[in-house]
Amino acid sequence: MRDAATFLLFDDFFLFTVSTDIHIDLMLSCEEAKKILGAAEQIFSADVVSQTVKHMAAEITAALSHRYPLVLSIMGGAVVFTGQLLPLLEFPLNFDYLHVSRYDNATRGGKINWKVSPPENVRNRVVLVLDDILDEGITLAAIRERVMSQGAAAFYSAVFAEKVIDKPKPISADFVGVMLPDRFVFGFGMDIYGAWRNLPAIYALKA
Repeated sequence: MRDAATFLLFDDFFLFTVSTDIHIDLMLSCEEAKKILGAAEQIFSADVVSQTVKHMAAEITAALSHRYPLVLSIMGGAVVFTGQLLPLLEFPLNFDYLHVSRYDNATRGGKINWKVSPPENVRNRVVLVLDDILDEGITLAAIRERVMSQGAAAFYSAVFAEKVIDKPKPISADFVGVMLPDRFVFGFGMDIYGAWRNLPAIYALKA
């Protein structure tokens, strides 16, 4: 889940790129979305993305296949990642979701808004949380704190991507697919003003 905010100027279209979990009303037009994609740089192809998910599935299976985990997907960025990962986890598990956003000075921590809280059945369970990207880690750390406070036996997290940033993070993911540069990225669940979550590859806006 993205936490950082950046100002970008894209060919006369001013973008204030904010965390994907912060509610905003601005929406790109179809032409603006196409223009952004056309000028973006592909940093991970669809084939690399697919192979990465398979590798992560193997790692998760080796670690958790005997622990009957409760898998929680974070709406909505993790939807695409979750949809590809779950069929590759060939062991018993339970599945649910949660939805959390940040607001009020969100680029500096802000408050956590639980739209859908972790379910009550996390108690005494091994919990695996799935997310699209680990940016500053503030939201994922809050999720871990909430899940453990509700009595979970253990907490694990799997993020498809982690962004390399020049500051410490309050949490480290247990399973990470790819490392991303500190640029605004989209595709494979990550959006740019609501657009392009559906892309099978990952793109970055050019500096």
